[in-house]
Amino acid sequence: MSDETVIAETTEMEQEKLRTCDVLVIGGGPAGATVSTRLAERGYNVVLMEKAHHPRFHIGESLLPLNLPLLEELGVKAEVEQQSMIKHGVEFVSPWHDNKAVLLDFADAWDKDHPYAYQVRRSDFDHTLIKNAKAKGANVIEGCRVNQVKFDDAGVGATITAQTDANETLQYKTRFVVDASGRDTILANQLGTKAKNKAHASAAIYGHFEGAKRHEGRLEGNITVFWFDHGWFWFIPLSDGATSVGAVCWPYYLKSRKNSPKEFFMDTIALCAPLAERLKDATLVSDVTATGNYSYTSHRSSGKNYLMLGDAFAFIDPVFSSGVFLAMNSGFVGADTIDTCLKEPQKATAALKKFDKIMRAGPKEFSWFIYRLTSPSMRDLFMAPQNKWRVQEAILAVLAGDIFRGTPIHGRLMIFRCIYYITSLMNIKRNWIAWRRRKKNIAELVPRAMVTNS
Repeated sequence: MSDETVIAETTEMEQEKLRTCDVLVIGGGPAGATVSTRLAERGYNVVLMEKAHHPRFHIGESLLPLNLPLLEELGVKAEVEQQSMIKHGVEFVSPWHDNKAVLLDFADAWDKDHPYAYQVRRSDFDHTLIKNAKAKGANVIEGCRVNQVKFDDAGVGATITAQTDANETLQYKTRFVVDASGRDTILANQLGTKAKNKAHASAAIYGHFEGAKRHEGRLEGNITVFWFDHGWFWFIPLSDGATSVGAVCWPYYLKSRKNSPKEFFMDTIALCAPLAERLKDATLVSDVTATGNYSYTSHRSSGKNYLMLGDAFAFIDPVFSSGVFLAMNSGFVGADTIDTCLKEPQKATAALKKFDKIMRAGPKEFSWFIYRLTSPSMRDLFMAPQNKWRVQEAILAVLAGDIFRGTPIHGRLMIFRCIYYITSLMNIKRNWIAWRRRKKNIAELVPRAMVTNS
């Protein structure tokens, strides 16, 4: 057999191993499962690669009211509701206001048609979404970690190399790549476009409790946000009796840890008397996990043949529970964008530009509030809400996720921002001290991933 024959046979064997698809999605969380479902429904050959096996643990259990229409459109709303705790609003508790609790109810938002959301166990919720993607025709490959994305020189596709848990190497030639890998940010890391959010730095430590004291009746499922000296806590009741509790802190505070994560977490909870009271008879039933470098963004959200969705593009402080909503919304918008790029390539540039605008608009809308939430003036305004000029309705619309539908809230938000700045000027010394402290805290560095268990 000649050398030429051997080379020809080898090339044919390699081509047999190189499978093809229209769209390859990296990551099977809410963003990846959503975009896969939407594209498979339109007849595309979609491959979804997920490094883990569902159901698997994930933090971020609180949804927004505008998640519900998306779940309805995917056809999973009824199943998700059976798994969930109904959340009617957000409660804020401030030690600078005598630990008074103030409830913001979604029923009072600008649009009264979306008065509640869900608290979900993410292992069940994400499993429901990825099963739905598979049922709609996506080829879901779990236990499969993507190692390399190699874009064609001609810019018409990419070759994906991945490794399965069984140590099998998979290669796919795809027309379009979707990075929905979450905080792994595979494409942003590969392309060098990921950057720490210089306007906001935080770190988190969290765990699950059984036996936490909850409110009664309609208020039982509400999320509570507790401010404390080093940041804020979340308190999220789940339908199975567990309660998710976490502290989002300035990096300097998490760096001060000298003991085990569990001991540090319990010591941190003790710094917040109202939260400690609600957990005094509770039992920690999970590992305690700490993670740093919480907020980041990518300089680019897309290219000629790729998109970044959800946390793969940007992650912001979770105080307003926007993560799952922004991820799923990006899945819907991403599917429309890819459909245009593949079917009408002459419209691709405009479609990608529109996609980028939407991807940046969501985090921007939430971030204005997030960056100022620990300022004295913002705390004062949240702890004494008023609906003059329908300002409270507009803020609740943002907290509900009503930021992409053209709801006429922007004028009212501008009024609120003016009120905030005037209030800050009236208390300039106090706010100057807080701003200086914040700037110093942001300058503190914390390792990218302090993932440790008790």
